[in-house]
Amino acid sequence: MAVRRWNVRYRAHNGLPRPAIVLVPAQYSPQHRPPPLPLVISPHGRGVRPKANANLWGDLPARGNFAVICPGGMGRRIPLDSWGYRKQIDDLARMPDIATETLPWLRIDRERLYGVGGSMGGQEILLLLGQHPHLMAGVAAFDAVANFYRRYREFAELPNGRAVQATARFEVGGTPRTNPGGYVLRSPTHWTRQIAESGVPLQMWWSLADKVVTDQPHQSGTLFAEIKRLRKHGRLDSVVGHWAHSHEMRFDTQLPQALAWLGLLPQV
Repeated sequence: MAVRRWNVRYRAHNGLPRPAIVLVPAQYSPQHRPPPLPLVISPHGRGVRPKANANLWGDLPARGNFAVICPGGMGRRIPLDSWGYRKQIDDLARMPDIATETLPWLRIDRERLYGVGGSMGGQEILLLLGQHPHLMAGVAAFDAVANFYRRYREFAELPNGRAVQATARFEVGGTPRTNPGGYVLRSPTHWTRQIAESGVPLQMWWSLADKVVTDQPHQSGTLFAEIKRLRKHGRLDSVVGHWAHSHEMRFDTQLPQALAWLGLLPQV
């Protein structure tokens, strides 16, 4: 086994205990402490448990000699359906401390913190970049929700769309019409200037065949174009294709390519 999973728990912003999985190359343990390792913060997609998110990484932490933390996020009201709640984003910013507090033998290179997430996880990692622009050394976002205000209307296109809209109303506290600020603040598009001016290397992936986050040209596409217009320094890249939703964020598809772009794996 190339990678070992460590199950930990942390206190979310509301004081409730939440699970997280830390992935570490298997040669490291309390008996064999690692040198300071890069850490990837990987928030999950909507309703996805930490175990399923951790499964996406396969043996990549061992191949690149880095650690990954996959937390089970907590929204304003709903666990796992946090949709970029501001205090959930603050929890993500705490993940390096949480990793070392729960695993005291683990050493993290604080100059090499990265963010990688897909779908709602992509939304939240972009929000983390916008709200904590000096935290990370690089970000990759896959099939992200960029405009949550617009996304509420798009939920109706899903097979269970009305139920998802009801869940969003409960989590946010109203509709985009009754609580517009609640949706705008959860939208990476609101933080475009902060993302652009951060200069943090950013790679955005999106699919023109996405059946979950539909109309990606007006989600990730619009956000990327505006970041590109505003950005004065820092690497910026996009990868556009026709894959199924978040299929590219897997150890056996194109996640290695994104990690190589971030400098966590050799070029593939």
